Amino acid sequence: MNDTSRAGGAASLDVSIASKDYHSASGRPLRALEDLRLTLPAGQAGAVVGPSGCGKTTLLRLIAGLDKDYVGAITLPEHGRLGMVFQEPRLLPWRSVIDNIRIAAPHAREDDIAALLDEFGLAEHASHFPRELSLGLARRVALARALAVKPDLLLLDEPLVSLDAALAKDLREMIARLIDERRITTLIVTHDLNEAIALGDRLFLLSARPARVAATIDVPTPRKQLLEEAAARIEAQARAVYQGKSSYHGKSSPR
Repeated sequence: MNDTSRAGGAASLDVSIASKDYHSASGRPLRALEDLRLTLPAGQAGAVVGPSGCGKTTLLRLIAGLDKDYVGAITLPEHGRLGMVFQEPRLLPWRSVIDNIRIAAPHAREDDIAALLDEFGLAEHASHFPRELSLGLARRVALARALAVKPDLLLLDEPLVSLDAALAKDLREMIARLIDERRITTLIVTHDLNEAIALGDRLFLLSARPARVAATIDVPTPRKQLLEEAAARIEAQARAVYQGKSSYHGKSSPR
């Protein structure tokens, strides 16, 4: 049994997954998630980090309601309106940039869409089709599309994957700015620990399969205010968890 509910008013994202199983070709169950619990306060950004194939994207799909076959409960923040950016931009190839946004947010005002295009440097590409865009531009369109619905919860699945260093830095700074300015509750899945530290207010470190939250680390001064020394301490703490050198299990705020 599972339950996904929408809380009224500003509320945290609360996830409690007792189990999530897949089935192999032989019919044998394969457990992806087990006893996974996390809480993300309203207006904060959480970053989910873990080994490749541990179930990070599976977790995001459960939260998004794309997969309802699990045992547990998920409570979405506020009214539960979701915006999601997938690993691939997933733009409709036969629609222009601006139409891809309009289709996702049919009730959005034209001036709001124009403002998003300006904010993401897409105004001159509004009439272009996805095949005419670089991967970096397509990622920006996907992010603008997710924001056009004015989400209560923004889900980002590896938003910087496959971008070169310069493009990744630009998009990371853009995401950091929108988190700080809009205060949308945001959950980011990434395999990159430094990316997670750069973007998150709270880090959720997943174990290998069946995944659970092995540790939760609060980032006391996130994003632009985070000093290099503090970031290094957080990275060392997270790596200690994965290397089995830490007796810490639960929640911590590095000083």
